[in-house]
Amino acid sequence: MAEYKLNIGDPKTGKCYKATVVGNETKDLLGAKIGHTIKGDKFGFAGYEFELTGGSDTSGFPMRKDVRGSGRKRVLIASGVGTRHNRAGMRLRRTVVGCTVGQKTVQINLKVLKYGKKALDAGTEAEAAAEATDDKPPKEEAKVEAPKKEVKEKKPKEDKKDA
Repeated sequence: MAEYKLNIGDPKTGKCYKATVVGNETKDLLGAKIGHTIKGDKFGFAGYEFELTGGSDTSGFPMRKDVRGSGRKRVLIASGVGTRHNRAGMRLRRTVVGCTVGQKTVQINLKVLKYGKKALDAGTEAEAAAEATDDKPPKEEAKVEAPKKEVKEKKPKEDKKDA
């Protein structure tokens, strides 16, 4: 089953919250397109409504709204998502992912349209607390280093000139 990392942007506060969706909750996100509205009830944010604004796949290629499908494509683009240059008139061929959430999508960016009763950070703090209680292997003890021996510096020998 797929796992999606959600980046939820809050336009009121300007903050971004992170959440992870695993299991049956991912079925509701699969097939969604950029620009669609998604109800937060389906994955733990009761009363919230989100707009899908983008995302990226397993290799980090960004989703682009004007490319159909969920696969990677090499497109000729002048500006926007997937470009970093700012030269006027320059078009470059770049690899981007289509606008549909697919199996290879890893990260999904969402924007809050409608707010619920609970704060967004309350849901993400609960997940962080659950992760903190998971069984983790004990940390290895720091190795104690033996004291280093002091090394005396040798002075360079002076050349003796015969007079």
